[in-house]
Amino acid sequence: MKLFDTIANMFRIPDLRKRIFFTLALLAVYRFGGHVPTPGIDGKRLTEFFQQNSGSLFGFIDMFSGGNFRRLTIFALGIMPYITSSIILQLLTVVVPTLEKLQKEGELGRRKITQWTRYLTIILAVVQSFGVAIALQKSGGGFVLNPGIGFILMTIITLTAGTTFIMWLGEQITERGIGNGMSLLIFTGIVVGLPRAIDNIYDHVFKVRDWTPIHLIIILSVMVAVVAFIVLVERGERRIPVQYAKRIQGRRMMGGQSTHLPLKVNAGGVIPVIFASSLLAFPQTLTSWQVVKNSPILSGMLESIGGNQPLYYLLFVVLIIFFCFFYVNIIFNPNEAADNMRKYGGFIPGIRPGKNTAEYMDKILTKITVVGGLYLSVLSLIPQIMIAGIKLQRLPPAALGNFIDNYFPRWLLDGLNVNFFFGGTSLLIVVGVAMDTVNQVEAQLIMRHYEGFTPRSGRIRGRRSSVS
Repeated sequence: MKLFDTIANMFRIPDLRKRIFFTLALLAVYRFGGHVPTPGIDGKRLTEFFQQNSGSLFGFIDMFSGGNFRRLTIFALGIMPYITSSIILQLLTVVVPTLEKLQKEGELGRRKITQWTRYLTIILAVVQSFGVAIALQKSGGGFVLNPGIGFILMTIITLTAGTTFIMWLGEQITERGIGNGMSLLIFTGIVVGLPRAIDNIYDHVFKVRDWTPIHLIIILSVMVAVVAFIVLVERGERRIPVQYAKRIQGRRMMGGQSTHLPLKVNAGGVIPVIFASSLLAFPQTLTSWQVVKNSPILSGMLESIGGNQPLYYLLFVVLIIFFCFFYVNIIFNPNEAADNMRKYGGFIPGIRPGKNTAEYMDKILTKITVVGGLYLSVLSLIPQIMIAGIKLQRLPPAALGNFIDNYFPRWLLDGLNVNFFFGGTSLLIVVGVAMDTVNQVEAQLIMRHYEGFTPRSGRIRGRRSSVS
């Protein structure tokens, strides 16, 4: 009952109700645009091509576009150009002094960086749409109805305009709606596949009957367990105690309080998985090239790091952990944090200020980053193994491969052949965005003296949360 009371309270507050309806309306516009095709494309042939190359870079891009890239709608590029430009500017902040200075200027600097992000997004959209148009014309698959310069220009204008409009939708949701607009657009593109996934599971269990009820129970149990695991880790943080010494400023006594410095277990979010997936998906895209097909050496190398191969999983884990460290080093500098702490009279109990404090924080950060990388690896691998298994029988030598093939369970080697609704990346995005949106709604409720969704949120005195 408390959940329904809280939902009812959400619509009692005029401003919050307006924000929710505004967000839903723009998300509906986004979904409507996802059904408007780009002119001059044979959509049926293109969809068949993507079904055959779901494990390649094309399938990875299609996931972030909510299926729009597979159908090549006006929103085919999705939000990927914006994500790419944001990451590029974030990386350049470390090496470009001008960007670093802007980042420290507060709201004014943030607006300037956002403006540059928009310009870079449009440039990337133009380049990517040009590449898509050329690739479709030269593919030989008959995707383009009327090839030529007219088709190229039309594709560039259409896809760039679509990406720019999506960017505008995301910014409007962030400013006037609830939650992070860009994340909600990705969230919407992923969850629209839920009915299709439910129908797929229904067919396997009740129509084709190649799954037993035990298979269904295992799949549902794993999904619930993985979601609970994500919520647990995403909320996890290491709190470093910080003590501030008392000091006199004018006629007032300042400081003297105890606080903590929170270090999130998964500070990089989904970005390490995106980087690792992109790098490993790119070689699979090359396998469709005729030059690679004609070379036994190249095709053999690419096959060994293909999806479901043991080497693929190993490289995937290594790359995720590497990018976790890479991204954390960008967003958090222990030396800078230690200097700021010392500047304001703060210190970690038992640790000398300055260099020792920086080394202490770096040591803790290293440990939790490894844990975060392993967490992302497990989260990403579980769905992939459930879908197609892990081909351990292909490990050398041949005797070991035969032993594994004869005695290991088939569900582990070949997977359950389920069109798993959530992959590791998409599941992390969905749960993370849902948690962030719920937290923002909860903050709005508490600010207006209502109870939130969770017991920990508490309630400020002044109003009852029950429906009268």
